[in-house]
Amino acid sequence: MDPDTLRGDGGDIYWRRRMSVLIAVLVVVAVVAWACSSGGSGPERESSAQSSPSVSATPSIDPLLAGLRTLAMGTAGPTPTPTPKPSPSERRRPGEPCSDKDLVLSLQGSGKEPIYSGDARPSFLVTLVNTGPVMCTADVGPRSMEIRITSGTDRIWSTADCVSGEGTEIKQLRRGVPYVRMLEWNRRRSSSDCRAEPPAALPGTYVAIARLGKLRSHKGVFHLR
Repeated sequence: MDPDTLRGDGGDIYWRRRMSVLIAVLVVVAVVAWACSSGGSGPERESSAQSSPSVSATPSIDPLLAGLRTLAMGTAGPTPTPTPKPSPSERRRPGEPCSDKDLVLSLQGSGKEPIYSGDARPSFLVTLVNTGPVMCTADVGPRSMEIRITSGTDRIWSTADCVSGEGTEIKQLRRGVPYVRMLEWNRRRSSSDCRAEPPAALPGTYVAIARLGKLRSHKGVFHLR
């Protein structure tokens, strides 16, 4: 056989093999490329692409911003209830009897827990003040505005005992102008029986208080020696 012919046939086989290998490599690369492209554009991606607009369509709202927006719109708190005005029937007229809620009753002694020795007599200052809007009237007589002295549970003395006459005294109280009464105790007991000479109070600790209807003053504590 001709050597050139063999050489030519062998060269063809060599290049065919090289082309087969190259084609196989190209096929593998094409398959890999198709797999990557199909994974990125397949149903799952389409599903995520379709779902993403719905998420962005309803963005989350910061609770603080929502609260500020509600407050700016004036709906953050309840609507304030207007204070009702008194009806004409509830409005007080000048000269009517004072209401307890408009009166302030107080009693003051001559000192903080003073001591009275010998014949010294305890003295007190009683005041009644009208804090209402108009002038009103109050009974400050010894029966209605009572000053009472006690020692423990023992009732020692009261201005309501041994009162002659009706014992009433109606006073007009203008707003903020106090009614003042000075009182001195003779250190003797009192009772509803005014015929006998009342006995003297014994040395000890005593309490004085002013009373007017349901009103009560602060207690005044003092000592007899």
